[in-house]
Amino acid sequence: MRRRPGLAGLQAAATNRDQFRSLGEDVAKARTDLMKEQLSVFRTQLEEFARKHKNDIRKNPAFRAQFHAMCQKIGVDPLASNKGFWAELLGIGDFYYELGVQIVDICLATRAHNGGLMDLEELRGHLMKRRRVSRDSTITEDDCIRAISKLKALGSGFEVFTVGKRRLVRSVPTELNKVHNQIIEAAQSQGYVTAEDIVNKFSWRTGSVVDALETLMKEGLVMVDDGHPDGKRRYWFPCVSAMDVDSDESDANAT
Repeated sequence: MRRRPGLAGLQAAATNRDQFRSLGEDVAKARTDLMKEQLSVFRTQLEEFARKHKNDIRKNPAFRAQFHAMCQKIGVDPLASNKGFWAELLGIGDFYYELGVQIVDICLATRAHNGGLMDLEELRGHLMKRRRVSRDSTITEDDCIRAISKLKALGSGFEVFTVGKRRLVRSVPTELNKVHNQIIEAAQSQGYVTAEDIVNKFSWRTGSVVDALETLMKEGLVMVDDGHPDGKRRYWFPCVSAMDVDSDESDANAT
């Protein structure tokens, strides 16, 4: 018959557990301190890198994207505030602040046409035209997305979302659900849909489809065409219709 451990054995086991727990805590603390030390070194090196390549970060979009990627890996946000080290060193907060103001201006100016939805590449084209007058710097979609992310703090409804293979900018408070997004995606091939198209494509009930389309129409996101010979109402989506891209914009995209 196996003997059970006595009081001394239980005390020894408890002591061992305490020692192992203390050792584990010491190891965890040592690792944490080492990580903090490494992050501090990385931050210092990042600051030196930023000082050295300040002009490239501001003027070269590919370089700027790589710089943001490095910052993200060590938890640094150069856009967190317009005040402080990064703002004084790079002025990069001012760059995105100015870009955000221009994005708001363009979205408001085109809202009557597109209802508050715009293709991200179209927005970039507008920005390139506007900024070309004063500076020779290329704006990328990544720059637009970063600037728009800062506009969320205003509670103004600005958002970038993906529909199919396209990224759209929403500049109105309207919340688009999954049904709305699927309808917009279905409209990409020809710029419009009919209620019958959506019913056949997704096997949804006609009443639900009409309700969703009418909601989009009331929000100004679609334009209605009742003049077709077949008598079917067409819901046009300016935000996904084919865009006229002139040679200037093509040159800008190739830059």
